[in-house]
Amino acid sequence: MSSNLQFNKIFGAALATGLLLAATGIGINMVFEKPAPKKPGYAIEVTEAPAGGDAPAAEVLPDWGTVLAKADVAAGQATFAKCTSCHNNAQGGPNMTGPNLYGVVGRPTASHAGFAYSDGMQAHAKESPNWTYDAIYTFLGAPQKTVSGTKMTFVGVKKSEERINLIAYLRSQGSSAYAIPASDPSRQAGAAPAAGAKPDAKAPAATPAAK
Repeated sequence: MSSNLQFNKIFGAALATGLLLAATGIGINMVFEKPAPKKPGYAIEVTEAPAGGDAPAAEVLPDWGTVLAKADVAAGQATFAKCTSCHNNAQGGPNMTGPNLYGVVGRPTASHAGFAYSDGMQAHAKESPNWTYDAIYTFLGAPQKTVSGTKMTFVGVKKSEERINLIAYLRSQGSSAYAIPASDPSRQAGAAPAAGAKPDAKAPAATPAAK
């Protein structure tokens, strides 16, 4: 009788311990369970090519003879504020992470005294020897794509209007003598780019006041 009672006590204690452990395990799983995300993390969106393998339409370069007359120089100065962490544009100002940009519009590429240009920029100077309106416009849109190996890590100014305003502001800073080309209707909105056309194809012949 006493042995049966002792056995029942032991069995009861073991059963209670088992139930407690089971309940504890369920509770821990409920607290720390991580539901599967609806969408996998770190997904990288890839822009798919248009059906049929067609490449994106080439951007028509601005008609400088038209757009510069209407450009907002003050807005361009505000955009230039993004550049001041790397560039100085005061006459006689120092080079910083990037070269001084006073008189940059029209000046020879990779030419500012005292700045150590990357090999990529020096190679680019052979292909595009001057910072014409087209050359600056293209470079500002995608610096690293335009000049492989450039020190300029800025992703670029993507909006065309912002770039035009910025170039108009830069022209006002030591490059006002750099000629504005005559209006070119083939570059106006809706015009298709000429086959094989390259930036700088119609660069003004005038040189800037300062280099």
